[in-house]
Amino acid sequence: MGSAIQAIEFLARSEHRVAALEALSEARKDRRDLRAITGASDPTIGRVIRDFENRSWLVRDGSYYELTPLGEYVTDRFFELRKGMRTGETLREVWQWLPREMEGFAVEYFEDVTVAYPGSNYPYTPVERVTRLLKSTDSIRGLGTTVYKSGNLEVFCRRVIEGMEMEYIYSLPVLQAIVDWNPELAAQAFECDNCTVYLHDALPDDSRCGLNIMDDCIGICGHDPETAQLEAVIDTASPEAREWAEAVYTQCRKEARSFEIQELSTAESRSREHRLRVKPQ
Repeated sequence: MGSAIQAIEFLARSEHRVAALEALSEARKDRRDLRAITGASDPTIGRVIRDFENRSWLVRDGSYYELTPLGEYVTDRFFELRKGMRTGETLREVWQWLPREMEGFAVEYFEDVTVAYPGSNYPYTPVERVTRLLKSTDSIRGLGTTVYKSGNLEVFCRRVIEGMEMEYIYSLPVLQAIVDWNPELAAQAFECDNCTVYLHDALPDDSRCGLNIMDDCIGICGHDPETAQLEAVIDTASPEAREWAEAVYTQCRKEARSFEIQELSTAESRSREHRLRVKPQ
């Protein structure tokens, strides 16, 4: 274990070694190529080459250097580790808002993501990200507590009225809260032919996050279950993430029922303390 960690440290502590290894993984290079790509001096490149040769990662062919099969193996594994650590760093601030109950969720589907969460000096980054995503798509399917802040609801409803195809699965309390926020605008949106609403009594992760499927990406919106505050938006164009999201949505759609307007009036008679609330921006 110690020697393996030392080998990782040997690469990770030197930007020149990492850059040289990355360049050699693409094609063989001569010494001049390696200097230009890494920005290292000739003596430094000389040391890098010797170090790689001593580890049997590199061989010389005339004036060119190329990775050995062992060097290719080490390179692939090192960059897989680097990619995994990058993903870990990207997601660690929003980990608590990611799905736990949506079947099939895997971190590796989200290795290429955009993450938006409130900063210490500017809390509106997630809201603004949702708005940009809504304005950039012509269709959206989703489930749970996703588009829920008033600033996003305004854009959401108006995009539906403008013709955005919308199919959504809500819990009854969330749907009631959306209607309570602006009954006239919500009714105008929900009456559009391009808008289809379903109800589900036990959506997975409903108290933690919701899921959106848009034209070019899928998104996860994480909320504080006590305040309904939007805490994080994670979106990705990954095909693997999209396949997972489609499977989750399809399963929830099979379990959902058609929305009947009478259910909202029934919900109105329930104690308001049990409702989720839309808080103004």
